[in-house]
Amino acid sequence: MEPCRVEIGHGGNVPSAWVARFAPLIPVGGAVLDLACGSGRHARYLMARGHRVTAVDIDLAGVADLAGDARAELIEADLENAPWPLGGRRFAGVVVTNYLWRALLPLIVAAVAPGGALIYETFARGNERFGKPSNPDFLLKSGELLRAVEGRLSVVAYECLEVAEPRPALVQRIAAVNRPDEP
Repeated sequence: MEPCRVEIGHGGNVPSAWVARFAPLIPVGGAVLDLACGSGRHARYLMARGHRVTAVDIDLAGVADLAGDARAELIEADLENAPWPLGGRRFAGVVVTNYLWRALLPLIVAAVAPGGALIYETFARGNERFGKPSNPDFLLKSGELLRAVEGRLSVVAYECLEVAEPRPALVQRIAAVNRPDEP
Protein backbone atom coordinates (compact mmCIF):
# COMPACT_ATOMS: atom_id res chain seq x y z
CA MET A 1 0.00 0.00 0.00
CA GLU A 2 1.33 3.47 -0.84
CA PRO A 3 2.09 5.90 1.97
CA CYS A 4 -0.87 7.90 3.21
CA ARG A 5 1.12 11.08 3.83
CA VAL A 6 2.82 12.90 0.98
CA GLU A 7 4.50 16.21 1.66
CA ILE A 8 3.36 19.07 -0.57
CA GLY A 9 5.07 21.79 1.41
CA HIS A 10 7.77 24.01 0.00
CA GLY A 11 10.29 21.94 1.89
CA GLY A 12 12.26 22.86 4.93
CA ASN A 13 10.21 24.49 7.62
CA VAL A 14 7.96 26.72 5.54
CA PRO A 15 4.41 26.28 6.83
CA SER A 16 1.47 25.68 4.57
CA ALA A 17 -0.07 28.98 3.49
CA TRP A 18 -3.44 27.64 4.74
CA VAL A 19 -2.02 26.94 8.21
CA ALA A 20 -0.28 30.32 8.34
CA ARG A 21 -3.46 32.10 7.24
CA PHE A 22 -5.66 30.54 9.92
CA ALA A 23 -3.16 30.08 12.79
CA PRO A 24 -4.49 33.31 14.37
CA LEU A 25 -7.74 31.41 15.09
CA ILE A 26 -5.84 29.41 17.71
CA PRO A 27 -6.14 31.12 21.11
CA VAL A 28 -2.93 32.89 22.11
CA GLY A 29 -0.62 30.60 24.04
CA GLY A 30 -2.96 27.61 23.71
CA ALA A 31 -1.65 24.08 23.32
CA VAL A 32 -1.66 22.75 19.75
CA LEU A 33 -1.74 19.23 18.34
CA ASP A 34 0.27 18.74 15.13
CA LEU A 35 -1.02 15.35 13.99
CA ALA A 36 1.12 13.34 11.56
CA CYS A 37 3.70 16.08 12.01
CA GLY A 38 6.28 14.75 9.54
CA SER A 39 9.22 17.16 9.39
CA GLY A 40 7.63 19.38 12.04
CA ARG A 41 7.28 22.48 9.90
CA HIS A 42 3.96 23.36 11.53
CA ALA A 43 5.11 22.42 15.02
CA ARG A 44 8.06 24.81 14.67
CA TYR A 45 5.91 27.54 13.16
CA LEU A 46 3.36 27.30 15.97
CA MET A 47 6.04 27.17 18.65
CA ALA A 48 7.48 30.37 17.18
CA ARG A 49 4.00 31.88 17.58
CA GLY A 50 4.13 31.09 21.31
CA HIS A 51 2.23 27.78 21.44
CA ARG A 52 3.15 24.59 23.22
CA VAL A 53 2.92 21.81 20.63
CA THR A 54 2.21 18.10 20.86
CA ALA A 55 3.72 16.57 17.73
CA VAL A 56 2.55 13.07 16.84
CA ASP A 57 3.87 10.80 14.11
CA ILE A 58 4.82 7.19 13.48
CA ASP A 59 8.42 8.35 12.98
CA LEU A 60 9.74 11.31 14.97
CA ALA A 61 13.04 11.62 13.08
CA GLY A 62 11.83 14.88 11.49
CA VAL A 63 11.31 16.49 14.91
CA ALA A 64 14.11 14.80 16.86
CA ASP A 65 15.79 18.19 17.32
CA LEU A 66 12.76 19.31 19.37
CA ALA A 67 13.32 16.61 22.02
CA GLY A 68 14.02 18.31 25.30
CA ASP A 69 12.37 21.59 24.29
CA ALA A 70 9.87 22.44 27.03
CA ARG A 71 7.45 23.78 24.40
CA ALA A 72 7.30 20.45 22.55
CA GLU A 73 5.81 17.11 23.49
CA LEU A 74 6.76 14.38 21.03
CA ILE A 75 4.60 11.27 20.77
CA GLU A 76 5.63 8.40 18.53
CA ALA A 77 2.47 6.53 17.56
CA ASP A 78 1.14 4.39 14.75
CA LEU A 79 -2.10 6.30 14.19
CA GLU A 80 -3.50 3.65 11.86
CA ASN A 81 -2.78 0.41 13.71
CA ALA A 82 -2.81 1.32 17.39
CA PRO A 83 -5.23 3.04 19.78
CA TRP A 84 -5.60 6.83 19.64
CA PRO A 85 -2.57 7.99 21.65
CA LEU A 86 -4.15 11.12 23.14
CA GLY A 87 -7.07 9.71 25.13
CA GLY A 88 -9.60 12.48 25.72
CA ARG A 89 -7.09 15.33 25.54
CA ARG A 90 -8.29 18.54 23.91
CA PHE A 91 -6.27 21.29 22.31
CA ALA A 92 -6.65 24.99 21.53
CA GLY A 93 -5.54 24.12 18.02
CA VAL A 94 -5.44 20.96 15.94
CA VAL A 95 -3.40 21.02 12.73
CA VAL A 96 -3.40 18.23 10.17
CA THR A 97 -1.82 18.49 6.72
CA ASN A 98 -1.21 15.95 3.97
CA TYR A 99 -2.66 13.10 6.03
CA LEU A 100 -5.91 11.19 6.04
CA TRP A 101 -7.03 8.19 8.06
CA ARG A 102 -10.83 8.36 8.05
CA ALA A 103 -11.30 6.44 11.27
CA LEU A 104 -9.55 9.31 13.07
CA LEU A 105 -11.77 12.13 11.78
CA PRO A 106 -14.22 12.01 14.73
CA LEU A 107 -11.31 11.87 17.21
CA ILE A 108 -9.58 14.80 15.50
CA VAL A 109 -12.73 16.92 15.68
CA ALA A 110 -13.31 15.91 19.31
CA ALA A 111 -9.75 16.99 20.16
CA VAL A 112 -10.62 20.64 19.48
CA ALA A 113 -11.24 22.32 22.84
CA PRO A 114 -14.03 24.86 23.35
CA GLY A 115 -12.79 28.09 21.81
CA GLY A 116 -10.20 26.15 19.80
CA ALA A 117 -9.60 25.76 16.08
CA LEU A 118 -9.12 22.96 13.57
CA ILE A 119 -6.91 23.66 10.57
CA TYR A 120 -6.90 20.72 8.15
CA GLU A 121 -5.56 20.42 4.61
CA THR A 122 -5.03 17.27 2.57
CA PHE A 123 -5.54 15.67 -0.80
CA ALA A 124 -8.92 15.16 -2.43
CA ARG A 125 -10.40 12.78 -4.98
CA GLY A 126 -9.13 13.73 -8.40
CA ASN A 127 -5.55 14.08 -7.14
CA GLU A 128 -4.72 10.75 -8.77
CA ARG A 129 -4.26 12.55 -12.08
CA PHE A 130 -1.29 14.41 -10.55
CA GLY A 131 0.40 11.37 -8.99
CA LYS A 132 0.54 10.30 -5.36
CA PRO A 133 -1.41 9.90 -3.33
CA SER A 134 -3.71 8.20 -5.76
CA ASN A 135 -5.28 5.53 -3.54
CA PRO A 136 -8.91 6.59 -2.83
CA ASP A 137 -8.39 5.53 0.81
CA PHE A 138 -6.13 8.57 1.18
CA LEU A 139 -8.17 11.08 -0.84
CA LEU A 140 -11.04 13.04 0.67
CA LYS A 141 -14.45 12.59 -0.92
CA SER A 142 -16.32 15.70 -2.04
CA GLY A 143 -17.34 17.71 1.04
CA GLU A 144 -15.91 15.13 3.44
CA LEU A 145 -14.23 17.67 5.73
CA LEU A 146 -17.44 19.68 5.89
CA ARG A 147 -19.37 16.58 6.93
CA ALA A 148 -16.70 15.69 9.52
CA VAL A 149 -17.23 18.96 11.42
CA GLU A 150 -20.97 19.34 10.78
CA GLY A 151 -22.86 19.99 14.00
CA ARG A 152 -19.61 20.06 16.02
CA LEU A 153 -17.51 22.97 14.75
CA SER A 154 -18.30 26.25 12.98
CA VAL A 155 -16.70 26.56 9.57
CA VAL A 156 -14.64 29.71 9.05
CA ALA A 157 -13.32 28.75 5.61
CA TYR A 158 -13.46 25.75 3.31
CA GLU A 159 -11.96 25.06 -0.09
CA CYS A 160 -11.75 22.19 -2.50
CA LEU A 161 -9.57 23.20 -5.40
CA GLU A 162 -6.70 22.46 -7.68
CA VAL A 163 -3.43 24.10 -6.65
CA ALA A 164 -0.35 24.65 -8.78
CA GLU A 165 2.13 25.41 -5.99
CA PRO A 166 4.18 23.96 -4.47
CA ARG A 167 3.22 21.23 -6.96
CA PRO A 168 -0.02 20.46 -8.82
CA ALA A 169 -2.55 18.74 -6.55
CA LEU A 170 -6.23 18.62 -5.76
CA VAL A 171 -6.75 19.55 -2.13
CA GLN A 172 -9.54 20.02 0.35
CA ARG A 173 -9.03 22.25 3.36
CA ILE A 174 -10.99 23.61 6.25
CA ALA A 175 -10.58 26.04 9.11
CA ALA A 176 -13.22 25.61 11.79
CA VAL A 177 -13.70 26.69 15.38
CA ASN A 178 -15.36 25.16 18.41
CA ARG A 179 -17.52 28.04 19.59
CA PRO A 180 -18.56 27.17 23.14
CA ASP A 181 -21.48 29.60 22.99
CA GLU A 182 -23.16 27.84 20.05
CA PRO A 183 -25.54 24.91 20.59
